[in-house]
Amino acid sequence: MPASRRILASWQRSEGYGVSPESIDPVWTGEVIADSLFFTCGREVLTALHATLADEPVSLMLTDPDGLVLNRISSDPSLLQALDRVHLAPGFAFSEREAGTTGLGLALADRSPSLVRAEEHYNASLAGYTCAAVPVLDPLTGRLEGSVNITTWSRQSHGLLLALAQSAAGNTAALMLARAGGRTPRPQPAGAVFRIHGLRLAPTAETLREMSSAWGDAVERTAGALAAGRPVAVVGERGSGRATVLAQALRRARPGVRILAADTPDPTQVEAWLSLWMPELAKPETAVIVQNVDALPAWAAHEMQAGILRAAGSAGAALWATTAGLLPDVPPPLAALVATVVDLPPLRERTADVMPIARHAAREARLREVAFTRAAEHALTSHAWPGNAAELVRVVRAAASRTDTVDVQHLPPDVLSPARSRLTRLEALERDEIIRSLARPGTTVGRAAAEIGISRATMYRRMARLGISVPTGPGG
Repeated sequence: MPASRRILASWQRSEGYGVSPESIDPVWTGEVIADSLFFTCGREVLTALHATLADEPVSLMLTDPDGLVLNRISSDPSLLQALDRVHLAPGFAFSEREAGTTGLGLALADRSPSLVRAEEHYNASLAGYTCAAVPVLDPLTGRLEGSVNITTWSRQSHGLLLALAQSAAGNTAALMLARAGGRTPRPQPAGAVFRIHGLRLAPTAETLREMSSAWGDAVERTAGALAAGRPVAVVGERGSGRATVLAQALRRARPGVRILAADTPDPTQVEAWLSLWMPELAKPETAVIVQNVDALPAWAAHEMQAGILRAAGSAGAALWATTAGLLPDVPPPLAALVATVVDLPPLRERTADVMPIARHAAREARLREVAFTRAAEHALTSHAWPGNAAELVRVVRAAASRTDTVDVQHLPPDVLSPARSRLTRLEALERDEIIRSLARPGTTVGRAAAEIGISRATMYRRMARLGISVPTGPGG
């Protein structure tokens, strides 16, 4: 979406929020909580950047996802004093709701890099500044952590301002990932739009009967609401099966309906993504599942709301549903349309669902039944699955593609040891080597210790320190 249209949409939202166009009404939140990984890494990055810009009239800031200013670094006393006068300072909230259109407010609302110059600010008291801001997402979860904001005088050259902010935000996310114990970053959202034929990635009918009561209750509640024509939001962690609940519920409530799934893409692709599926809302026998609407830019949420209302006027009702992490994270224009909220617990709280999903995933990978040893079942059901059912499906498909009987040696090392807060690179290498040795059929702890070159007692101590507990023997 062109920057000018984004700024216009932000001005319209600012007016709707009742923001003063003349003066900043400060919103003081009190003491800043500065113990997050995002804050620690962001401060380190901005401190290093400031060392190269010490003679420049710029202010470097971090904000939380709600626009609260967490810190501010500048060597220019006059700029700091001026920013104090407009309350762009630590402890003050500066989102669109509080300050109208600003660089940081727009970056957080649209989840996109944003540059707001002089008169583009909604509030006239900010016309003397140019602000560039870039959102920072947690590289593991995709959750919005906050923003990096660089502010300078409007009379200064700002050609490189946004590039500097993007570099700082990228370095912050990279540092967060480096300190996350070597875990794999979340894939970037692709924003696919696809038709669901049957139950995509869902357990088959016979497997569904084996699922947990939590799953069955979620499907039942969702189906009841959809049958009554009420839009539903299924909330919970990513990968937990929220879209699958909606697909199964739609099949139950509206057996002949055509189901489209539209997963929110990177903010730069949202405009084209909307054009792919929004016209489908007006078709009475088509249902649309919009996934991860909590990642939508604010302008897109307003366009989606308008499209839903138009479709409802022409078709009598637009059949749609959505998924999100939490209802408060759903953009207000869409939250206002949601009639029913269904909470789906994460997979670690639905242990009974692990093996039904695993067996289905293995069957999809090999197109026939695949066996699991008791040791493999124990490892799968004992794992915390931070990536939920989506992670389980990836792991099992990879294992089933190599064997007719899945055993522990076919599973990745991190599945075979309980999750810890953070492992150093050396600890991760040590853990993987121990697990590889223990996973070989017929290997005892003593044999694995001898192979690695340590004593049996040392092996047990290291297993305890690294949280490794691997059942021995192919049958568990």
